[in-house]
Amino acid sequence: MNIHRMLCFGRNDESGNAAIVVEDSAMAEPERLKFAQRQNASATVFVEVDAAGDMQLDYYYPHARSPLCLHATLAASAVFFERYPDTGRARCVTSMHRQVLEVERVDEGIFVGVKAQPCPALTSHVAETARLLRVEPTDLTGTPGLASVGSAKLLVEVADQSVLASLRPDLAGIAQWSRTHGVSGMYVYCRLHDDVYAGRNFNHLEPRFEDAATGVAAGALALSLERSITLKQGDALGQPCTLMARYADGTVQIGGRTVRSAI
Repeated sequence: MNIHRMLCFGRNDESGNAAIVVEDSAMAEPERLKFAQRQNASATVFVEVDAAGDMQLDYYYPHARSPLCLHATLAASAVFFERYPDTGRARCVTSMHRQVLEVERVDEGIFVGVKAQPCPALTSHVAETARLLRVEPTDLTGTPGLASVGSAKLLVEVADQSVLASLRPDLAGIAQWSRTHGVSGMYVYCRLHDDVYAGRNFNHLEPRFEDAATGVAAGALALSLERSITLKQGDALGQPCTLMARYADGTVQIGGRTVRSAI
């Protein structure tokens, strides 16, 4: 079994969202989740090569298996490109839903191409969302909406960075709400200027597991806004990250830097 630790989307070589990449593992699903829970990382991905020669990716957060995790996809792709330095493209397939991911290396970054995916039928309510986030309904801008590139997010806009930074939401309540509606948590964001946004992801049970970067949310937000965006995340966690989402006709490429880190 080969284990790699990667930092994804970081603005420098010491920052980023950590992902563990595991190759050649014989662990079954329950053991994989237990392994992920023991890691000091927000996601673990198990990599296998399927019959077609594609990388098959099986994603785990500390609390649950996931259909898609883009920073873990970047991590697995970075390991692949290290091994095959003359290759600029890779094709991955997710284990849960067999979603095809086209990966491309561009300069110092890695970009994952995804398309809009179906979302659950859900009518979101400002009052309920505000209650779970422990803010006033007037702190929210507009009506929250769902979007997905493979893992559905409730996208919640707030007025400014001060509201975003001060959030101390009901994490257990959000987790229960997410299970009830088949959604992967809430992504709260605000516009900084032009097409630059800041955001925080709430899809975990403990504050220490808050994402420093959430690729599926960057993709969902670009789809919702129908434009290419730059998304800043992780500053308050001491892990400043920048995610780029390049939008074109209902498809998105999400990318950023990925570097190797000590286990």
